[in-house]
Amino acid sequence: MYLVTLLGNLLIILAIGSDHHLHTPMYFFLANLSFIDTCFTCTIVPKVLTNIHTQNHTISHTGCLLQMYFFMALALLDDFLLAVMAYDRYVAICLPLHYATIMGPQRCLLLVATSWLCSNLLAISLTLPTAQFSFCASHSIPYFCDVPLLLKLTCSDTHNFQVLMLTKAVVSGMISLTCILVSYGHIMYTIFRISSAGGKHKVFSTCGSHLAVVTLFYGTLFLVYFHPSSSYSATSGVAVSVIYTMVTPMLNPFIYSLRNRDMKGALWRLFDLGKCYAHYRVLPQTRARDFETLSRFYLSVTNFEELKNKMNVQLTSRFTD
Repeated sequence: MYLVTLLGNLLIILAIGSDHHLHTPMYFFLANLSFIDTCFTCTIVPKVLTNIHTQNHTISHTGCLLQMYFFMALALLDDFLLAVMAYDRYVAICLPLHYATIMGPQRCLLLVATSWLCSNLLAISLTLPTAQFSFCASHSIPYFCDVPLLLKLTCSDTHNFQVLMLTKAVVSGMISLTCILVSYGHIMYTIFRISSAGGKHKVFSTCGSHLAVVTLFYGTLFLVYFHPSSSYSATSGVAVSVIYTMVTPMLNPFIYSLRNRDMKGALWRLFDLGKCYAHYRVLPQTRARDFETLSRFYLSVTNFEELKNKMNVQLTSRFTD
């Protein structure tokens, strides 16, 4: 599963980078999403595999803080980027004549840079208070440092931190979710105004992949974080967390590539380019032999043409005589 996630997201990034037809805002955001999903998975899975190999199911306090910081920063960045992608689809469908002006290269870079900055600031503001938590001797920190699990294991008073975390999570999450809902509200209104069924299907197909990813991301997110901490179960919490740290990043490349004709074409061209490169690098002697055979064939054809011309001259001279 880990290798499939890495391979799928890296193929998406390579296909978008190698195909100039995909150098558009939508695929620029998709490449960033694939990069984030790759990093997102790498924050958890290598440590899990190491612990399985060593039979050690704990993590150090410093390692836990670092893991939690990257985990929250990348999760928030995923959230913000999904909102940016929804806004991009809104502009493309509802304001097509102004799309090139609104979603220019500088605006795209600004949206991505703002998402990175906000997610890292929020992650730092939530990670630093957890560094002050104290844990009972009977409670060991597991290999997966999720916030609800740490709140369950700590012996410190976490009331103020829970209020702070809930406030920031609601504000950041509601901003992103509101942007997605408003964007798709305008998109649905535009779709209903289209008279032809083919036009509706074509417009909706450009948003289907993004809607599937948004549903998968927010569905698992609500299952983990939007319930009382007293009812939190470590086993079920880790299981659901694994879904959006491993399963969701693994499914995203399939969702975006299988439903997208341009992406499938770019992947096929990428594979064809790899085959041509492998042929060029691995089979130089075969290419030399092929060139020699073609040269001999060309010479034989040339000699045949000369012989045919001579015979034509001789036959012409006989008939004229």
